Amino acid sequence: MSKQVYNPYLPSFEYVPDGEPRVFGDRVYVYGSHDRFDGPDFCVNDYVCWSAHVNDLTDWKYEGVIYHASQDARNVKGNMHMCAPDVVQGEDGRYYLYYEFHRLTVTSVAVCNTPAGKYEFYGYIQRPDGTPYGEKKGEVNLFDPGVLVDDDGSVYMYTGFAPLPGWMKMAMGMRGLKIDAGYCVRLDKDMITMKGEPVMVLPGPALTSGTGFEGHGFFEASSIRKIGDTYYLVYSSELSHELCYAVSKKPDGGFQYGGTLISIGDIGYKGNKTANNYIGNTHGGMAEINGQWYIFYHRQTNKQKCARQGCAEKITFLPDGSILQAEQTSCGLNDGPLSGTGVYEARIACNLSSKEGTFAYTRTREKDKKGIHPYFTQSGTDREQDGDQYIANMTDGAWAGYKYFRFTGTETTITVRVRVTATGTILVLTDLDQEPVAKISVQPASAFSFFSAPFKIKEGVWPLFFRYEGKGALDFEKFEIQ
Repeated sequence: MSKQVYNPYLPSFEYVPDGEPRVFGDRVYVYGSHDRFDGPDFCVNDYVCWSAHVNDLTDWKYEGVIYHASQDARNVKGNMHMCAPDVVQGEDGRYYLYYEFHRLTVTSVAVCNTPAGKYEFYGYIQRPDGTPYGEKKGEVNLFDPGVLVDDDGSVYMYTGFAPLPGWMKMAMGMRGLKIDAGYCVRLDKDMITMKGEPVMVLPGPALTSGTGFEGHGFFEASSIRKIGDTYYLVYSSELSHELCYAVSKKPDGGFQYGGTLISIGDIGYKGNKTANNYIGNTHGGMAEINGQWYIFYHRQTNKQKCARQGCAEKITFLPDGSILQAEQTSCGLNDGPLSGTGVYEARIACNLSSKEGTFAYTRTREKDKKGIHPYFTQSGTDREQDGDQYIANMTDGAWAGYKYFRFTGTETTITVRVRVTATGTILVLTDLDQEPVAKISVQPASAFSFFSAPFKIKEGVWPLFFRYEGKGALDFEKFEIQ
């Protein structure tokens, strides 16, 4: 359908997680790390940028590669991967890109004259004497930097890493670096030199007792925004599958726990305790676009933790400044629900589960011993165009959910394009516990084939759930409502 936008909001071949949305002029730019489909680890590819006009979030433009990992003075061979970045504009009008490598503990900086041009290596976060910070015992591990240029021109960088106690012996911890909390350090107007020492602003899991952060301690993924006179610090919590926020009237302290912004399993949403998606880590930031605030985040694909794709949802502020937890949907950046008629790719499912539920992707490749779990994937290898993402391996009881569509009540037919290894039925439902609005019989087909059924649904805004019942499995590519 033209003039609609879905989750994930970028093309199906693109894997840009850790999205930091930044509005510069009349465009919103998304900066993130860059995964590789079927890649061996996180963030294998170079940085790319996508942008959209603030008046049209349906039309995302590929800005190209903005920075190569090999441009960094410590990575001329290009064998280290750049993790989650952030970009801000300095008082000199230039744009500064902050990032770190997966094997280093310092933060690198690159600079460019335009938001999405070719960035050039600038240097490392350093002490006034020029010594890079983050390498010596007792210093903070500068991980996942988020940067704020305050109203008075003051510059603050938020960073840190705090795994659960005993979770793993990280190399930086063994070297005596601080990996216990989220920290803030003020920078000079050169955007790179420290002014004073880092101060703790968010407690890690081992430090939350009595703070109000219990159960949602800081893990990683700092992202900062100032709204009015309040600072909102977004972070990934110790649960990893959720983005939380903390608030303060100061940029460098006094933060209080606010709540959960988004969970990629919808855990906690309206009291939900069971994940309705395959979960893993997530990371993102907030942006106000034409008066509406959004939270950007990412999901996992391909049965692995490191082939992630960016999504976004509208968020709602209450009069007291608190934010309601957002629900995962298929239409986050769209101007309301999706049209009740048209062709939709199966990949825009916001819920996905087997009959036995879901699990968390905690390793590079998660083994499905029973062979029952569905997953998002594509044919071939990593590419820069012509995606064909689909849901693979929907076995008996597996279901995919899509939220939301606006129906007129005149829709009569629903068609799916699937590849099937056995005879079965796809039930189409508006509620997993209610009677279906369509029953589509499918037959074995070695190639993707179309199957249709009558479709009757009441006028209104409804989700759709597609649940397969039968032997064998099917791959689900797309559906059409007429």
